[in-house]
Amino acid sequence: MNRSAEQQQHPFIAYLEGLVARQDRAALAALRRGLSQPPGTALEMARYVVPFLPRERPWDEAAYYLVAALFAGWHQGRDQVAPHPPANLGESLARLAAQDPLAGPSLEHRFTALLKSHREDLPVHLRQAVSLLRSRDIPVDWTQLLKDVLRWDHEDLAVQRAWARAFWGRRPQAETDSTE
Repeated sequence: MNRSAEQQQHPFIAYLEGLVARQDRAALAALRRGLSQPPGTALEMARYVVPFLPRERPWDEAAYYLVAALFAGWHQGRDQVAPHPPANLGESLARLAAQDPLAGPSLEHRFTALLKSHREDLPVHLRQAVSLLRSRDIPVDWTQLLKDVLRWDHEDLAVQRAWARAFWGRRPQAETDSTE
């Protein structure tokens, strides 16, 4: 992956990608069990997640568990990591909208709900979004997603604004005007 110095791959994501490369199906299955439970409650995930948890910010643990479960769910049945993922989840979803114009209104509704979600509702919305992306084989930048989930509650809404720009910023002007 070609990343700038600012966008270096997170060690946790590199570890998860190593599980895919080694085809460690048992580890990925344990991580997928977290998809159906609140982050951090699927204890079989702990051996894979705990070594990477930030000691200085224990309240960030849920983000690591959530991203690990989403990562494992997206990679189920795959033996490679996507080489050039979109910049953020908004861009990934924009690719989905471009591939499937009929999904537009419902996808836009889901995306808006995701942007407006509170931290406690974020896992449900992200599971839906990542599931849709997986169904169309659209990659996710997992390092960026982890960073974004960790910053989700910032007052400036920088993550939500960046995702919105990536999702709606590439539309032709005529299409944008016709929906207003």
